[in-house]
This record gives sequence, structure tokens and C-alpha cells, in this order.
Amino acid sequence: MPDLDLAVVVVTWNSMREIDICLNSLLADLAESGLNSRVIVVDGASTDGTPDHVAQKYPQLGLIVSPDNIGFGRCNNLGLKHAGFESADAPRAAYMINPDTQTHPGATRALFDTLMSDEKIGLVGAQLTYGDGTFQHAAFHFPGLRQMYAEFFATPGRFIEGGFNGRYPRRLYEAGEPFKVDCVLGATMMIRREVIASTGMFDAQFFMYCEEIDWAWRIHDAGWEARCVPAAHVTHFGGQSTQQVKPRAIVNLWASRIQLFFKYYPTWKLAIASRMLAEGMRRKIKRERDPEVRTAYETVRQMAKGLR
Repeated sequence: MPDLDLAVVVVTWNSMREIDICLNSLLADLAESGLNSRVIVVDGASTDGTPDHVAQKYPQLGLIVSPDNIGFGRCNNLGLKHAGFESADAPRAAYMINPDTQTHPGATRALFDTLMSDEKIGLVGAQLTYGDGTFQHAAFHFPGLRQMYAEFFATPGRFIEGGFNGRYPRRLYEAGEPFKVDCVLGATMMIRREVIASTGMFDAQFFMYCEEIDWAWRIHDAGWEARCVPAAHVTHFGGQSTQQVKPRAIVNLWASRIQLFFKYYPTWKLAIASRMLAEGMRRKIKRERDPEVRTAYETVRQMAKGLR
């Protein structure tokens, strides 16, 4: 796909309820952006008719249908490879956006312009709001022990908004200017082609969750910077697909977090994380009434032993 400014990849899985809002708003914004772009939908073995719906209603889009649910990162990689990011004439940037989103006017161009405004910027993400219009944190510090403490042991509500829990202050979003971050939420990620060429794509070891943190960490370690762009507004309805299988989602989330810990934590930090995670899961089991969710927490508690 020579001479493309932007290749957009949307990964779907049983996304019929939200895909029209996502694609209609995205395509309208791209049409106004002036960017030479193409959108590729990659479906991970949906059973609700999503791929047939996309093929019939949006024939102008690229569509890849995986016969198996191979995970979020691998599906995105299929789209990136289809867009040419393994070749010399790759588009200038790749944009990964979740299907449970609504793009507001000017968002895509604001992301692209920020990404291209400085050669040291390799990754950008949008300002997110929930479906009811309330603020959503869209960028985070790389995860450490403080975030785990805040999740399991802090007084409910305490530290949730602060830097102790990996959040950036709201005043940075409200200021309206792009600000430097460690990583952006995977709902929107726009990345330079040079970054993809030097860092690779999503790590296929992560089936779901944490894959965007891992890639952002690799981007950081390679010397690039990330920005959150408040001028780029995207509504993120958030979590519809994962809520379909909550117990499995709990296990998938912590399996990915543990993979991340192994990849980036030194031995001493792994030992502390193991004990914190095991105790945190024990507390959750004690409070939980749903037997399937309790089983999921117990599975994670046993997984925590592998960190020692």
C-alpha cells in the first residue's frame, strides 16, 4: 500500500452491537482528515455474524477473518502485516482502535499531527471518555508494586486517581496539550512505521491484556517517547467483549500481567509481586460470592506461586 499516510486496524470479536458506531464515526473522521488512509478489520472467530455484517455493509474496507480466536495482539499483527508493515513502502503510521469506540471529529488528524510533530515521538493515544461522557484515564505509568498495593490493600477509593496508582493528573488532560506518558490505553494506539520497523509488533505471547503495555515498554526502551493527545477525543464504551466471559477474563488478565512481570521485573521484585498477588487474591476470594469467579481468583492465586 504505497503512499498511504495511515493504516487503521480494528480487531473484532462478537462486536455486532458496537461495530457500526465505531466504523461509521471512524470513516467520517478519516474522510474529513485529509489523510490517505485504509481501514482493515480483523475478526477473531466471532460467532455473532460480525464478519458477514462488515463484509456486506463496508465492502470498501479490508477484511481478514481468522478461523480461530488467536487473541487481540495476534489479530492486530495480521492487520499490520496485511497493511504492509513488513515492507519498505509501509504507511507512515499504523492506528489500532478498538471496536467499542466512537471517534469524535478531528480526533484522527490530531493524533497523526502530534505523532509527526517531533521525530522522537513514536506512540500517541487519544483522550478517552466513557459512554456516559465521564472522564476515563487514557494513559498510565508503567506498572509497578505501588499499583498492586493500591489495587489490593489500599482503602477503597484511595490512590485511585493519583500517580501512586499509575494515573496522570486530570489537569494534564484539561490543559489540552499533548503530554508525555509511559503508555496509552490500547483502545487507541497510533505508531510510526519506523517504530514498528525497529521494535516489531505486538508480542504474540500475550493473548489478551497488557500487550499494549509491553509494546509501549519496548518503544520506550528503544528511545522513543509516547504522548497522550487531549485534542483527540474518542468515546470508549469499554469492556463489552471481555464482560461476556468474566471468570475467563480475570484469568487472562492476570496471566498477561504475570508474563509482563517476568519480562520486566528483576528477581527481587518478582518475589514481592508474588506474595502481594497471592494475598490479594486470597482477600478477593474471601469477599466473592460467585463460585465461578472465586475459582478464577483461586487459579490466579496458584499462578502467583510461579513468580517466586
